[in-house]
Amino acid sequence: MTYDPVTANPLHGNALETRADVEKGLRDLFKPLLPYFSDGGARVRLDGAAAHFDRAAADLEGFARPLWGLTPLAAGGGDFDHWALYRQGLANGTDPEHPEYWGAVNSTDQRMVELAAIGFTMRMVPQLVWEPLEQKAKDNLAAYLLHARKHDYADNNWKFFRVLVDLGLEECGVAFDRSLTDRYLEELDGFYLGDGWYRDGNIRRIDHYIPFAMHFYGLIYAKLARGDEKRVAAYKERAVAFARDIVNWFDEDGGTLAFGRSLTYRFACGGFWGALAFADVEALPWGQIKGQFLRHLRWWADKPIAHGNGVLSVGYGYPNLFMSESYNSAGSPYWALKAFLPLALPQSHPFWAAEEATAVVDPKPVPLKHPGMVMMQTPGNVVALSSGQQNWQMRAGAEKYAKFVYSSRYGFSVEVDERAYHQGAFDGALALSDDGRHYRVREANEVAQIAGDRLYALWKPWSDVSVETWLLPANPWHIRVHKITTPRPLHGTEGGFAIGRADMNVDRLTEGAGQAVARSAGDISAIIDLGGQRAGRAHKALPNSNLIVARTLVPQLRGEIAAGETILLTAAMALPAGAEAEAAFAKQPVAPDVAELVALFATHGLT
Repeated sequence: MTYDPVTANPLHGNALETRADVEKGLRDLFKPLLPYFSDGGARVRLDGAAAHFDRAAADLEGFARPLWGLTPLAAGGGDFDHWALYRQGLANGTDPEHPEYWGAVNSTDQRMVELAAIGFTMRMVPQLVWEPLEQKAKDNLAAYLLHARKHDYADNNWKFFRVLVDLGLEECGVAFDRSLTDRYLEELDGFYLGDGWYRDGNIRRIDHYIPFAMHFYGLIYAKLARGDEKRVAAYKERAVAFARDIVNWFDEDGGTLAFGRSLTYRFACGGFWGALAFADVEALPWGQIKGQFLRHLRWWADKPIAHGNGVLSVGYGYPNLFMSESYNSAGSPYWALKAFLPLALPQSHPFWAAEEATAVVDPKPVPLKHPGMVMMQTPGNVVALSSGQQNWQMRAGAEKYAKFVYSSRYGFSVEVDERAYHQGAFDGALALSDDGRHYRVREANEVAQIAGDRLYALWKPWSDVSVETWLLPANPWHIRVHKITTPRPLHGTEGGFAIGRADMNVDRLTEGAGQAVARSAGDISAIIDLGGQRAGRAHKALPNSNLIVARTLVPQLRGEIAAGETILLTAAMALPAGAEAEAAFAKQPVAPDVAELVALFATHGLT
């Protein structure tokens, strides 16, 4: 075999237990990029696939994103043999007369994103990237950054990018209009919701951009800013509150909740823990923060996330363009290197000196009102019951934001054929069809409420069809109640969790009236109709639809839905295979009282 997708992962075989292990992991991740640097050093082009922005911006992305890891490495005293290459790239990329010029920023532009890493590097290690440059190169670099920062940035986490550029300009003695920085810092504060939570922009989008962007950049600012003590204190205080909630998005093995956009950034999802250390914020005991950080890196070490040349792929658990965003170029995954921020800290720092603590697992449900979720820890997994979010802008936005349930171990699936209703995965979702070919799933909520550890949503797949959905934890199961009101007959398909499918069809599948079960060597996934109305199907989903594994089985419930009002009662669970899972399957939950649910939200529901 010439290509083993697991061993191609540069983190494969790394224990990832010590600072030295983490440093080695960073070096191993960077090494495959070297052959792809252009002759002038300013561009890194990894393959021929495109993003919505131009090729020059994509090449800058490939050049700049590794700096999120290389800069902390250097700041912490680590050797890196290619700073001359980066200096050459900075000089040529910002020189309008050089063929590798990155092109000017003249509007909201992807280049703004990538310049943040350059500003960060100028602030952290100016002796490596600024001071050795000739004066002409310094002038070009400064002029490039000053020109870019005058333009409006996207109205979301992008506003931090100007702030990071300004940290670098300040460190290197370049004068700039500070009022632009102050304005964006004030506008970023406008995204704060309370209890440590932000939204990513002026819509209620609350995903991994909150830990790996809003808090990540805020904590960098808290460490590096000069003369802004009040805001620095606020950023640290918010991070402490946030840590107590976001810890519930991580499972005992280090996996994180697969939810929302930009998941191709992979272990950037653990960057928040490293940012706490960088900013000296002991939001949890240092041993717990270190455990969250290292377990997350280790979770990725056995996944086939790289191509045969060791370059990280666009995808999540494996190379997968179906789940990508229109702004993902081949260099995009290297935002993952944001996870290496703690390398800026010496071995003596309390974060590195602490003994790694094991994960704290509590099976009790945890309501999180700001993201509209109820979290449950199950063995090797974290489950989120979810209502209240939506995203029409992203590819597969319904799957990324509007399913009923999300998971770290089992991920979620994106639909790969919108005109193949009977082939849909529909894990964690209810799909409705009125023609047997096309389908509708929840995309947006008319109403979303949380009451204790229960969720309610009203959604309309068509203007004349309404669905009310209640979600209830029953660990390790969860229960879904749907009240469908329709003027015409429909067909419905509702899916449980997707699990990996073995070769040679050796998995055990059970299909029957009111239930479907898929058993693999590693997992069991089950879905039960508590009302006994629908037929079970253990569905072999279309390949490359799930984020975690490329071939999956999804137990489903399917049936006709008559005109009028129909109530569907569903229970679903998935667990690692074994006696505990079989015992849980044998102890199925009972159907809730729908009238009590209606009354609960009529009196106590919070929108």
